[in-house]
Amino acid sequence: MKLPNGYGSVVKLSGKRRNPYCARKTVGWKTTKDEKIVQRRIVIGYYPTREKALQGLASYNENPYDINSDTITFEEVYQKWSDRKYNEIAHDNANGYKSAYKSCSSLYKLRFKEIRVTHLQNVIDSSGKKYPSLKKLRSLLNQMYEFAMKNDITEKDYSQYVEIGKKGDPKTVHRPFEDTEIQKLWENVDKLEYVDTVLITIYTGMRPSEMLKIEIDNIHLDEKYMIGGIKTEAGINRIIPINHKIMPLIKKRYDYAVSVGAKFLIPNFKNEEMKYSNYKREKYDNVMEQLEMTHLPHDGRHTCATLLDRAGANKVAIKRILGHSSPDVTDKVYTHKDIQDLLEAIELI
Repeated sequence: MKLPNGYGSVVKLSGKRRNPYCARKTVGWKTTKDEKIVQRRIVIGYYPTREKALQGLASYNENPYDINSDTITFEEVYQKWSDRKYNEIAHDNANGYKSAYKSCSSLYKLRFKEIRVTHLQNVIDSSGKKYPSLKKLRSLLNQMYEFAMKNDITEKDYSQYVEIGKKGDPKTVHRPFEDTEIQKLWENVDKLEYVDTVLITIYTGMRPSEMLKIEIDNIHLDEKYMIGGIKTEAGINRIIPINHKIMPLIKKRYDYAVSVGAKFLIPNFKNEEMKYSNYKREKYDNVMEQLEMTHLPHDGRHTCATLLDRAGANKVAIKRILGHSSPDVTDKVYTHKDIQDLLEAIELI
């Protein structure tokens, strides 16, 4: 059924989206750079069905609001920006922006047009976040201002003047997870995606990059070990014993990989090998942000070494588990006794 002139329209957007139907309305006309006159539209919202979109359009026509109003708040701009943005990006990426938005609570009720650099910089300076999270926060502000300028909500992009410091200041220091933090990870393992991967590094001593390269063909669940490792001669293709605490996590990942035909234990969204940079930026950093922890990806490996040493594990076993060279380890041939020794050592934590 054709809608009345001036009522607005509903269009279905391309691609796979949770809310593919867009309700929009023409609010005027504008001249392009090539001097063509085109409609200037506002987006009312995005909806899962055409019926819902028509309802949204009807509601707007009954009680119109001005998206370009001087009274629109930071909170309202975020809502309108996120309605579109989160339909276009991965779930984990969206969670990163949601986490960054929480740091902006002091801006929520401010009129967007009245926000200045000092307001934005105060959010950055008082957030307590580290560089990766500050980058995400700045990216959120940049995109909100871009959206606001496109919709004539503001005329100037103050987010471009925000300073977050430089990567690498100061020198990176690895810090093992505390017992209370490990417990918090366990409490959230079924609530937040990729928490299990943090626990896997803690209970195996693997580097995150090693974990991402573990192939399911090299996982021996019945014998409770995996084969993997990179970097040093002692670390490549080593035996990695599986602690009973993370066996359910490994098995769940294993079963999923088999079910989708993935080669790797922890694949990306295409069921191919996940890059470390993507894992850190989209998965690990999001877990740390959600759980309000400040750890680097390699801190799991340092935690494993600390827990093994604290538990009194055999020094040679620790080196073999972590893939460190040792004068007492002369070859890469593992006997059944060797594997059993490694299993006994990892079970101490």
